[in-house]
Amino acid sequence: MHFNNETVLARIEQQKPGLLLGSETGYDGVLNVETSREQAHELLQFLRDDNELNFHFLTTLCGMHYPDHSGKELGVVYHLHNWPENRRIRVKAWFSVEDPHIATITDLWPTANWMERQEYDFFGIIFNGHPKLTRILNVEDLDVFPMRKEYRLEDGTRTDKDDRFFGRDGHEGRSFD
Repeated sequence: MHFNNETVLARIEQQKPGLLLGSETGYDGVLNVETSREQAHELLQFLRDDNELNFHFLTTLCGMHYPDHSGKELGVVYHLHNWPENRRIRVKAWFSVEDPHIATITDLWPTANWMERQEYDFFGIIFNGHPKLTRILNVEDLDVFPMRKEYRLEDGTRTDKDDRFFGRDGHEGRSFD
């Protein structure tokens, strides 16, 4: 197989039609594909198990929060690597913050266990079927998800800093407007 982004897309469409919602090539040349959360597990398993694509290595998975994307505020991006061909792909799946569920991939990559626990801990993403979905870095009784963009970046009531030292005239970065 001549390995480039177009042949990867063609292979997915040929073998698993309808799994992709969209695709683009990133600024770094890596293929980014989008799928639904309902089909993410199937697509990831295909990318891993297909002998021609061979994206067998899960580099990482990350949570995402875009509060202005109505109905698609939360998401997960999976970074996969084909070592023999030194090719990478990113798989993204989006869902509502009101229904933050997606299937676990710990059955495909056991190392996803701690990665999924981290994204649960910081974003509140619930990985259905996870063997032990508990907080991993924050205290267990924390009732917020600190990586969501729901909190001020700075404390506007602080009086112990001089904004001139931060390149501001004292008004930037303090408003939610």
